[in-house]
Amino acid sequence: MSITRTEIGSRMSQTVTHGDTIYLAGQVGEGADITAQTKDMLANVDRLLESVGSSKSHILSATIWMANMGDVAGMNAVWDAWVDPKNTPARACIESRLVTSDYIVEVMIIAAKA
Repeated sequence: MSITRTEIGSRMSQTVTHGDTIYLAGQVGEGADITAQTKDMLANVDRLLESVGSSKSHILSATIWMANMGDVAGMNAVWDAWVDPKNTPARACIESRLVTSDYIVEVMIIAAKA
């Protein structure tokens, strides 16, 4: 079975596809608050999934890291408006220190091909 990588960098690829399964690198967003960063982060997810022939309706699982769980309601408000309500993925949400204090939310996605 082949492995395909896109947006390959020296440290990581933004997507790795193996068979019919797509793995996204951790995605972050820009913005001053949880709402802005979550919207931008999910726009990155949409773009990457579309680039490899999938969509949010085909997400199998999502792992979300947050710098502060006090922001979970704001993140969930954006997530709930974005996610396909008929195809919600398995999901975990964890409080964790992220790679830089500029980021307050990050998501890693595993999806199926459309």
